[in-house]
Amino acid sequence: MHKYSIRPVVAALMAAVLVVACGKEAPPPAPKAEAPKAPEVLTVKIGTASPQTGPQAHIGIDIRNGVQLAIEDANAANVEIGGNKVKFELVSEDDEANPTKATTVAQKLVDAKVAGVVGHFNSGASIPASKIYSDAGIPQISPSSTNPKYTEQSFKTTFRVVAHDGQQGPTLARFAAKTLQAKSVAVIDDSTAYGQGLADNFEATAKSLGIKVVAREQTTDKDTDFKAILTKIKGKKPDLIMFGGIDPQAAPMIKQMKDLGIKARFIGGDGMQTPNFIKLAGDASDGAMASIPGLPKDQMPGGKTFLDKYKAKFNQEVELYAPMGYDAVMVLIDAMKRAGSADPAKFLPEVGKTRYDGVIGPIAFDEKGDLKNGPITIYVVKGGKWEPLETVKPEADAGTAPAATPAPAAETTKK
Repeated sequence: MHKYSIRPVVAALMAAVLVVACGKEAPPPAPKAEAPKAPEVLTVKIGTASPQTGPQAHIGIDIRNGVQLAIEDANAANVEIGGNKVKFELVSEDDEANPTKATTVAQKLVDAKVAGVVGHFNSGASIPASKIYSDAGIPQISPSSTNPKYTEQSFKTTFRVVAHDGQQGPTLARFAAKTLQAKSVAVIDDSTAYGQGLADNFEATAKSLGIKVVAREQTTDKDTDFKAILTKIKGKKPDLIMFGGIDPQAAPMIKQMKDLGIKARFIGGDGMQTPNFIKLAGDASDGAMASIPGLPKDQMPGGKTFLDKYKAKFNQEVELYAPMGYDAVMVLIDAMKRAGSADPAKFLPEVGKTRYDGVIGPIAFDEKGDLKNGPITIYVVKGGKWEPLETVKPEADAGTAPAATPAPAAETTKK
């Protein structure tokens, strides 16, 4: 019997197995799961413009501080717009309370591609700047400009979060007639859009209420010597002197009134209702009166929290319009969130539809961009502090005699 070796057979079988195996493609590795993409962080610029140098810098910086606080709070809240996280960035410009500089500043903010602007402080700056923002389609919310002309230009980009002088001037005049029982008044303004507008509205209502206007004088927002004007007024013996202007002029004016022995009472608008007025005028400020759009700050719905936060951040008291600057930023952001976009072309229509509960109270705008139902409070200087006398109810600012309510105890007022 022939014997066969099994080694060649085994080798052949193994080779066949290898051939079959090599002819088969190995399955591809399973794809790795992609890591989820982090949400895109958008940078949104918010502009602000106000006087940050010169005699009105204390008011302009106060507004800028309010805007800065709002931006910091929004960033801390990790705001999302249209599904994207947003980082807000402040772009601040100094308009020097100068109408010409204001237009230059406005163009700078437009060129910086800000999404919205909080400003300006002065009506004389806001009015010319508003055309530039309108042409660029960028919403502008003034925290303080009160001249009615600011929102009477039919710009869809123009808003304010304070009552205007068509409300404030008549409110002052009615207070002079009904509470002070004034029979005669001398009116002085600083020739600015704000000061002249406020004085004009005051004068018209005062005359309609039977108050005799014995003098109408003008100065400028740079003058500090008013003795010639006041000497002329002294001979006419008015019960009251009304000044439309800002505290750097109001303070020396009342000091010179005292020096000349003028017995008339002194009243003005929001431009002089500041701690700086009392600081500059000293004891002569006692008894001075002024109105300001809004509730007393510690009586605003978010007032106490805001005042404490402001003091902790800046180590000083609120000067004037910081709460309004804060709320103006929040109104812009609220409109962006509702529109799902920080593109001004997309969120601008939402600004006009605002229904926002801010530090200062409810915020909504009429068809012109004016604040609806804005209250006005009248103060008096007593013991070196501004103390609230009465607040005009919002429903009474439509041109009829206002219903006024006494402000709560003055010792609660903080500025």
